Amino acid sequence: MKRILPILVLFIGLNATAQEQTTRIDKSMTILTDVMRQLDMNYFDTLNYERMTEEGIRMMLRQVDPYTIYIPKERDTDLRIMTTGQYGGIGAMIMMRDSMVYIAEPYEGMPAQINDIRAGDRLVKVDGFRCDGQSTKDVSNRLRGKAGTSVKLVLAREGEKKLIEKEVVRQEIHLPAVTFYKRYEGNVGYVLFSEFTSGSAASLYESIRQMESAGPLSGLIIDLRGNGGGLIDEAIRVVSLFVDKDTEIVTTKGKTNTANRSYKTSTTPVYKDLPLVCLVNGGTASAAEIVSGSLQELGRATLIGERTFGKGLVQSIRPVAYGGNLKVTTAHYYLPSGRCIQAINYAPQQRGEKLERDTAGGIQPDIVLKDSQKVDICYSLAKGHRFFDYANHYRQTHNGIARPDQFEVTDEELEDFMAFLEQKGFVYETETSRYLDELIEMAHNEDIDSTSLATMDSLRVRLRPSFREAILRHKDEVKQLLGADIVERYYFQKGRVEFLLREDKALKKAIDKLTVNN
Repeated sequence: MKRILPILVLFIGLNATAQEQTTRIDKSMTILTDVMRQLDMNYFDTLNYERMTEEGIRMMLRQVDPYTIYIPKERDTDLRIMTTGQYGGIGAMIMMRDSMVYIAEPYEGMPAQINDIRAGDRLVKVDGFRCDGQSTKDVSNRLRGKAGTSVKLVLAREGEKKLIEKEVVRQEIHLPAVTFYKRYEGNVGYVLFSEFTSGSAASLYESIRQMESAGPLSGLIIDLRGNGGGLIDEAIRVVSLFVDKDTEIVTTKGKTNTANRSYKTSTTPVYKDLPLVCLVNGGTASAAEIVSGSLQELGRATLIGERTFGKGLVQSIRPVAYGGNLKVTTAHYYLPSGRCIQAINYAPQQRGEKLERDTAGGIQPDIVLKDSQKVDICYSLAKGHRFFDYANHYRQTHNGIARPDQFEVTDEELEDFMAFLEQKGFVYETETSRYLDELIEMAHNEDIDSTSLATMDSLRVRLRPSFREAILRHKDEVKQLLGADIVERYYFQKGRVEFLLREDKALKKAIDKLTVNN
């Protein structure tokens, strides 16, 4: 009897806690329903209940973490893209500038590119719907649709006096997990691995096989920089290519029994002894951290780059009423050592407290290479889309260029770029000068003497340097970034990647390590 009593007390306590929680939920739901009912009965104007509900859910989920989101039935395409990387559309990225929507990048081999829709083209109408002043989300929803259906576009292009009309047949768009791969000197293979969607591990395997067609590889570089993750099962399949079968890769721990799982490699490794390097940075997150972190801890790969993002939260899709879905955080994942790499604890957010990033979060590379964080002329030119604009202009006047591994921006073309900036009225305003303007305005409103004000005013000119002088000081970097945008107009994303890799310090470091070790 003495042994039974503590168990009984514990059971009653747990049951009381669960009952109290249910009561709190019921109370909250009753209040929410009653507020909606009172609005319906008494508010003087017509209300959009669906929009109010969705906004209410969105605000509620802001109290948890940014990865828990509600996806209504009307946006089930978003869910499909998230899990499969597939959707029906024209195959182009769009962007907003000055309340107008532009084509940012047509994907190679997709309907937009096949129909000669170019980066920089402004979307005037989509099926008669005016795009100016609309959000990219609204325009994107109109561009997407069932594969095989057509969409009518009206475009404006720099240098063309008349509007361009296109009727484009949508097709099933699949965003590739492997963006680019290449065999480098010393028989070292390189793969740019962009995301973990359905079939991405198979794409990685196929890219390695293609490189092996020219002979065995002496090493492999998997570039996970900027890879935000995706499906955990695909991450396990990737690791399974390089690690013994039945090796524990990651465990997940959550509130429910179904959330507590151990993930192990399930197949015999194809490349058990192939030397590996993973390139990582602050954009490497989630499933990409499972791959890089487990390969590092199991002694299978050397990591080169910057500390990873630190996302150790697991999301699952749960259906909700009327065809919607909730992508909800259900667990934390832990690497083979038992370490959780989550960098941010979102619990304080629920109490209205400020969130802080744990500097110990994420994965520390074996070889650290810091990217330059300087806010210089290149930052200003990129932020203002000046490289983008000139590349569009260049495409209008040049039918073709050399291959990405050979193309160079000449000094004459750099001069033409600076003349283009002058024609467009570009003014190089440093971030420091912007802060100075705010400081001077504040000083004029405070009791600051005139001599000090004059001194501050004299700094304006010195902090607004000539953009020509700034470009020439950073000539090599400007040429590289400008060249990347130009190459992309002719060879698309693959060409841009290949061009930029020519001067990639992390890639060179990885090749050196693999060739020296062999």
